[in-house]
Amino acid sequence: MSTSMIIAVIVIVAVVVLGAAALILSIRGRHGGPDLKRRFGPEYERTVARHDGDTAAAERELTERLERHGKLRERPLEPAERERYTIRWTAVQERFVDEPRAAVAEADQLLAEVADARGYPDGGHHDEQLAALSVHHADHVDGYRRVHRMTRAGAGGTGSGTGAGTGTEELRTALVQARALFDDLIDTGRTDRTHPKES
Repeated sequence: MSTSMIIAVIVIVAVVVLGAAALILSIRGRHGGPDLKRRFGPEYERTVARHDGDTAAAERELTERLERHGKLRERPLEPAERERYTIRWTAVQERFVDEPRAAVAEADQLLAEVADARGYPDGGHHDEQLAALSVHHADHVDGYRRVHRMTRAGAGGTGSGTGAGTGTEELRTALVQARALFDDLIDTGRTDRTHPKES
């Protein structure tokens, strides 16, 4: 084999390796690393923690969520719907004073209904609904997750008491965090945005 032939083979191999590396970096740039972290914010950290620090596993899960729900278009709410939901949320907050657990359960149900009305998977498929919400409302979805978890934990609890080891302050904090998602979902400024977190 001549020297020029060896040089040609080396150049071809180098070009193939560099092309493959560029493709991998391009794919990772679209779906992983800093882009996912920026898009999902606190949800990114929560997912990494749930995977015991395995960043690659967490990014695979978040990328899969993005592929499944990233193109979801939120259905706009009519003004009357928005008003009705807002009145119901105000009633939830008022009820919290006397019946914190019941108010949190109502908030859980109301968030499921509002998300369903906006076009997210229905609340009967809670995990799927949360996954979709996390793609478009990553900064606020954890409040809904906490409210839902507390509601399920207290399902066998005692009426208006906090039961199931959850104190009133924990319930209040969860409700406040869930309110942020509620506000996000009824906000008219978000109705025409497919990817609200992208920048």
